[in-house]
Amino acid sequence: MSDTIDYGNKMHRAMRGLIAEVLEDVGAHGLPGDHHFFITFDTRHPDVEMADWLFDRYPSEMTIVVQHWFDNLIVAPDGFQITLNFGDNPEPLAIPFDAIRTFVDPSVEFGLRFESQDDEEEEHEVVDLPDVDLAEALHLDKAETGKDDTRGKPAKDADVVSLDAFRKT
Repeated sequence: MSDTIDYGNKMHRAMRGLIAEVLEDVGAHGLPGDHHFFITFDTRHPDVEMADWLFDRYPSEMTIVVQHWFDNLIVAPDGFQITLNFGDNPEPLAIPFDAIRTFVDPSVEFGLRFESQDDEEEEHEVVDLPDVDLAEALHLDKAETGKDDTRGKPAKDADVVSLDAFRKT
C-alpha cells in the first residue's frame, strides 16, 4: 500500500466514468435538446481503431463531433465505438476512455481535460491556486459562515477542469 492517496488518478477514473454514463444514455435515448460533444482523443493510443486514411490525416490527435449524425454508439467498460460521417463516408471508430484528452459539451458550457502520460513527462509547471473561500464556493449562507450569501450571484463561464496540476510526480 502506498503512503499517499493518488487523487489525480482516482479523479480521472471518476471523470471517465461520467463520460461513459453520459454516452450510454445518449446511445440509448439520443442527444437531448441542444447537447452535443466535442471529444478529442490520442490517435496513437494502441487500442484506438480507425481507418488508415483518418490516422494518416490525424497522426497524433483528433477531435470528433457527436451531434447531428452518428450511428452505432456502443459503450463498453473501457471505451466506446461510434460510426461518424466524414464527407459522406461513414467510418467506425473505437476509442478507449484512456485515449480521451478532452470532452466538451458547449451547449451547457461543460468540459473536462485529461493530461496524458506524455504530457507529464515533459516539463512540469508550478500552478498557483487562487485563494478560494470554501464557504463561498459551496454557496453557504451568512448564518452558517458569518459571510454574505453568494447564491444570488450570476454564474461565471464554465472552465475546463484539469486535475494534473495536483498530481504528485
